[in-house]
Amino acid sequence: MSSSTSSSPPSSTSPPSGPTSTIESPRESIHFVTGKLAEASLREIVASLASKQSFDYTIEVLPITVAALMTPKWLLKHMRIPSGASRVILPGYLQTGIDAIRSAISTPIECGPKDVRDLPLLFGKKRFKGEDYGQYSIEIIAEINYAPRLTVAALIEQAKVLIGDGANRIDLGCEPGVRWSGVADAVKALCDEGIPTSIDTFDVWEAAMATKAGSSLVLSVNKTNREASVDWGCEVVVVPDDLSDFMPGMVETAEYLQKRSISFRLDPILEPIGCGFANSLGRYLEAREAFPEASIMMGIGNLTELTDCDSAGLNTLLLGFCEEIQISSVLTTQVISWARSSVRECDFARRLVNYAVRHKIPPKHFEDRLVMLRDPSTTIFSAEAIAALARNIKDNNYRILIDDKQIHMISAGVHLQGTDPFEMMEQLMTLPESRNVDPSHAFYLGFELNKALTALTLGKRYEQDESLRWGMHTRPERHHRLKRGKRNDPKGG
Repeated sequence: MSSSTSSSPPSSTSPPSGPTSTIESPRESIHFVTGKLAEASLREIVASLASKQSFDYTIEVLPITVAALMTPKWLLKHMRIPSGASRVILPGYLQTGIDAIRSAISTPIECGPKDVRDLPLLFGKKRFKGEDYGQYSIEIIAEINYAPRLTVAALIEQAKVLIGDGANRIDLGCEPGVRWSGVADAVKALCDEGIPTSIDTFDVWEAAMATKAGSSLVLSVNKTNREASVDWGCEVVVVPDDLSDFMPGMVETAEYLQKRSISFRLDPILEPIGCGFANSLGRYLEAREAFPEASIMMGIGNLTELTDCDSAGLNTLLLGFCEEIQISSVLTTQVISWARSSVRECDFARRLVNYAVRHKIPPKHFEDRLVMLRDPSTTIFSAEAIAALARNIKDNNYRILIDDKQIHMISAGVHLQGTDPFEMMEQLMTLPESRNVDPSHAFYLGFELNKALTALTLGKRYEQDESLRWGMHTRPERHHRLKRGKRNDPKGG
């Protein structure tokens, strides 16, 4: 038998009480059908939609784990539609068998999307994102490398930018072997600006001066300097004495600090790919098992700065790992060119993975700002559709489109195709129809053609007069062509 739950009973209307009464239309009652796996998400999404769209609903959870495995025959055998339902919405995977289902059911039937999170699109809404989206549990510590080389004013300027990008704390990276005589002044200046700081040093004098001036965290301690940490009066980060046998030293230092009531975080040390990366992930798992309640920190810059790869994907993956095993802070830098936006990426990523882990769903279709090189979705025109459009154009305004292979530039009597904007412009200028192309218009067309080429190269969506989408780096464009069009012709060619 199916499991049917009425989450909001169909409403009824009362008869008019007098000649001045109006009869209200009955509220729509929608019956949603799903499998067990999507039940929780469906209930949350439908409840939100019903509240905003003012409809009643029932939800039927069929005895199958994944809705994609349903067949029309199986569905008809198990589905039980309430008598008051005005329509039924089935999982999108049944679209191929919708005619057979409709022939056996008198109630209006339609298929929703394959992904339950796209259900709001069926009601004219964006993808569902719970009101609790945006929460996070991971602290971002942004390191300013070689801090002693910078003036205090430069440190404050950099720190404010990093805090604005999402950092919760600024870590001042010292230089091993060179004592920073001005450390206290730098820390005090940052603290006076209300910026939480940590100091990254093994030099006990630098740590002492920094903590006295206001630093609330020291990176890092092990058996070489843990005795000095007793006098710092702040939290510390515990690192291994020996990575090849990391646990005994960390346990010994952690126990030493616990006995003296010193707060600490553990950092088993993330290593770069090729230098023990896989094993280092395992150390974090071991540390979490050995210290179920302890705070843990991961220095993710060791991977993002030392891998020839755009940092957004690495940051998201690492923060997902951290969220799952409750690593509560990450240390990152943004020195190398491909990681220059790491703090912002981590800020978006920590919110995304927090939502995914709490709701037990994949982190997909929630954070477009982290999809930069490619696009979350694309609309590709077929060559046939573009050819049909070209045949029907009767004005001299130029439209630029792309299919999956080349760029098309079309207007009345013109349909140029290619992958080289320079060649396409040369072809255009040989045509008699190009007499309406002045220098300003030519610049505009060249600009658009190069945008189209970029989109074609990367498989991105291209829309004339709209900026290409680069996630968090997207720069909105002003519609210069439309302004020009108001001056030159009524259609803005």
